[in-house]
Amino acid sequence: MQAGGSGKPWLADFVLLSALWGASFLFMRVIAVEIGPLPTAGLRVGLAALCLLPILIWRGQGPALWRHRRPILMVGVLNSAIPFALYSWAVLSITTGMAAILNAAAPMLGALIAWVWLNERLTRARSAGLLIGFAGVGLLAWDQASFKPGGSGWALLACVVAVVFYGLAASYTKRFLVGVPPLATATGSQIGATLALALPTWWLWPAQAPQASTWAAAVGLAVLCTGLAYILYFRLIEHAGPARALAVTFLVPVFAVVYGAMVLSEEVTGWMLFCGAVIVLGTALSTGLLKPGLGRRAAARAGGDA
Repeated sequence: MQAGGSGKPWLADFVLLSALWGASFLFMRVIAVEIGPLPTAGLRVGLAALCLLPILIWRGQGPALWRHRRPILMVGVLNSAIPFALYSWAVLSITTGMAAILNAAAPMLGALIAWVWLNERLTRARSAGLLIGFAGVGLLAWDQASFKPGGSGWALLACVVAVVFYGLAASYTKRFLVGVPPLATATGSQIGATLALALPTWWLWPAQAPQASTWAAAVGLAVLCTGLAYILYFRLIEHAGPARALAVTFLVPVFAVVYGAMVLSEEVTGWMLFCGAVIVLGTALSTGLLKPGLGRRAAARAGGDA
């Protein structure tokens, strides 16, 4: 896609994707309160798979999914089944904004795991970013965590573990699924997550039928925040590049905090926002999205050419 009148035709996808992923934490909270965390995660991936499968067939990518079914199904467990279940449980004890802020550290953990597993080089700036990002997570957890009965410590830890699984899934995908069509990976991963969560979802499904509002939230979570969001994400990668697509993670907590404050009357503290900014800064450095000194070097080169 070429630049249009605004010069940034991908910007609408960027903002919409951030808004959708920010809303996922709100939807998870609404659903999990009534039907529980595991059924919430199972319902999300099951409906998302049903949403993506017809698109996959229409695009003719079914054979690609079948050829790479084993690693794709594993990605579904690592990238969807486990993290979605952990977040659905965590938002019952902490604010949705807090969960989203911790989620912003996912690319940072991904960079660390890629360094350990795939031997990807870490520059001094990226290493500093890891330290800054982990400091932000530590400061946020230190202020909020309590492992006493009724405390939020375990919920915060669940979010951190979910982020670790996101990082594992990213490196696993890079190791075993390079060149596989993204739509095939997205659809197959939701199928894999559905298979992994099918039994606990059935076993823990509440005896009382969920309310219509819960079903509406589930459809929104699956169709909008998962199915449509995946399509927007892959289109963003194609039109704006992977670096800008990755930067979506920075804007998601903004929407999540606003949604939580407006809909659930969640408290937003200055300390929480400060720690979130530290995490975002560390993530930007550790993933290479922010490169200190790059502008000065470019200016020096331009001056030398003048």
